[in-house]
Amino acid sequence: MTVCLTCGVELPLSSELKKRFGGDMKVSIPAAGRLFVPVGRAFIAVAVSLGLIACADQPQVAEVPENAKVDDLYIVDCLLPGQLRQLGNTTYMTPRRPVRTTAGDCRIRGGEYVAYDRADYKTALKIWLPAAEGGDADAQNTVGEIFEQGLGTQPNYEVAVLWYRKAAEQGHKGAQFNLGTMYESGRGVAEDRVEALNWYRLAWGISDDSLTYRSSAEEALLNQAQESAKTQEAMAEQLAVAEARAEAAAARSRQTAEALARERAELAEAEVELEQTSKALAQTSQALAKAEEVSAGGRNFGRYYALLIGNENYQHLDDLGTPLSDVQRLADVLQEDYSFQVQILTNGSDAGLLQAVNKLNDTLEEGDNLLIYYTGHGNRRKSGAYETGYWLPVNAQQPPNDTYWVPTEQVSGHLARLKATRIIVVSDSSFAGLLADNPAFLLASDPAQLNSDAYVALRFPNKSRLLMTSGNDYPLPRADLTGTSVFADALVDTLKSNTSVMTAPALFLSMIQKLENRQPDLSPQFKAIKRAGDEVGDFFFVAR
Repeated sequence: MTVCLTCGVELPLSSELKKRFGGDMKVSIPAAGRLFVPVGRAFIAVAVSLGLIACADQPQVAEVPENAKVDDLYIVDCLLPGQLRQLGNTTYMTPRRPVRTTAGDCRIRGGEYVAYDRADYKTALKIWLPAAEGGDADAQNTVGEIFEQGLGTQPNYEVAVLWYRKAAEQGHKGAQFNLGTMYESGRGVAEDRVEALNWYRLAWGISDDSLTYRSSAEEALLNQAQESAKTQEAMAEQLAVAEARAEAAAARSRQTAEALARERAELAEAEVELEQTSKALAQTSQALAKAEEVSAGGRNFGRYYALLIGNENYQHLDDLGTPLSDVQRLADVLQEDYSFQVQILTNGSDAGLLQAVNKLNDTLEEGDNLLIYYTGHGNRRKSGAYETGYWLPVNAQQPPNDTYWVPTEQVSGHLARLKATRIIVVSDSSFAGLLADNPAFLLASDPAQLNSDAYVALRFPNKSRLLMTSGNDYPLPRADLTGTSVFADALVDTLKSNTSVMTAPALFLSMIQKLENRQPDLSPQFKAIKRAGDEVGDFFFVAR
């Protein structure tokens, strides 16, 4: 049984789809043109207006100072001021523009934002909703992600689907992928694997005018989307609930202001460490700029960079025995067997870790590839239906005091800003947030198929933001080897055995085979990171 791709590629279906559908089957997706409905002159007027905005030069990201504090490095929803434009003899101001950027960058560019809040539902909607209602596809996708994530309240999957669909019908790849994940998991719509695969294929850029699968759930949602009054009412109720919760949170924050003030006094120690980290980063910046493009099989895969973070010697938590040696082993294989330019950060503070990620903006360009590896203590917490994850820097305090913990949501936020086309985060620790199963395993279940030229060609053009994690809150050492974790050892061994082009899902499947023998109770995961710019792409490890 095969899925017939209109580009002429045929790949075996996974065993899961074989069981579900049986027999030979051709799965297709509606052509992008079918999803647009003319709406007369009003549509043309809006398009012209948006065109005027789009044709302007995009503002450059302002450089955050080397001595920036942690709060300056947090990703926030920022509302930038409008731009003064001249059209003939008419001068006008464009609408304010929503972006996700660091607090420091937002402030430098004169934007409006609220300091990072781990449950800031109302503020995020306030920033993005006007642009979404105005037809901006990026904003519509972001609003969908806000409703799916919940941000401190219960997620509203039905409303999330409506916004994803609005953006997907405009050709937004991220929204098409997000809509596919909703159909695959049955959140907000009836579970429909065929429809999920259709939307994934559209995100890949593969369409077929002759055959369209539409589920009854899709028709119901299209009818629901037309009832805009009901949608607005549901959103108003959500905002009212969020406002009440925000007021309650404000009351609690006033009660804890004194305690937070005392904890802030400890920043002096962290600032000293940040200064040392900044010096180390400055020394490595020239080396990172020398990366060369990598080509194989007639494809230019771009430049490769890696940021390897190993936290082993903690001030307030138990020390670990493997991170420093694991980071060095991985650095060696990436440099010697592949073409990565590697930067290593060891025993970093919260400010040092965020600064290292933020500085990647100075180096990375479109077409580049980035691997971020973290090994050290981590932590996960449930917040309603949403799970929050943290990386614990060396100045982290014992739980529940999370003042210096680095939310993995902030790492995801920085990934969305980076220009690199392909990014993968490999965490020998916790990582939580808005994640989705990667559709690669719907198409094939054998590493050989996932490494085929047909599969590489399918996933190559799209952006990727991928996650591979051990599923544990700290690295587990191998009993028979000193100074290495089970997860890191499987990663290094698999990379060493590769002699050509290996995709990220193929790497993961090969690692699972090793981990099942060495540590069967480990629960590794391979996911796509939402709210980070993933467009159903992949990550390719090209051996020398």
